[in-house]
Amino acid sequence: MCDNTLVMEACRPIPEGASPLSDHDVHHLLSHVDDWQVVNGRLEKTYRFENHYQTMAFVNAVAWISHREDHHPEMIVGYDSCTLRYDTHTVKGLSRNDFLCAAKADHLVEP
Repeated sequence: MCDNTLVMEACRPIPEGASPLSDHDVHHLLSHVDDWQVVNGRLEKTYRFENHYQTMAFVNAVAWISHREDHHPEMIVGYDSCTLRYDTHTVKGLSRNDFLCAAKADHLVEP
């Protein structure tokens, strides 16, 4: 289950020249999101669904969150799956915003 404190927090603008999260901070925040991992410097998770309709409903919900938070993932969409990849271009790495959006995506599929 994802950390509701992350779900409730809004993304914040990141100033030019800001630094990415430290390895320590990344490790700590990974403990607050379910089954996410860092792959090639990006926060990544694949969600599985029963059918294409459920997949597209998830994609649309993530798109709404992305627009509201002004923080957009790379999405790889298949018939019954969607992989999300977050990173923050401004810091050339991971920021807290990546983890906030990851938690919000997890919250969409919680039972």
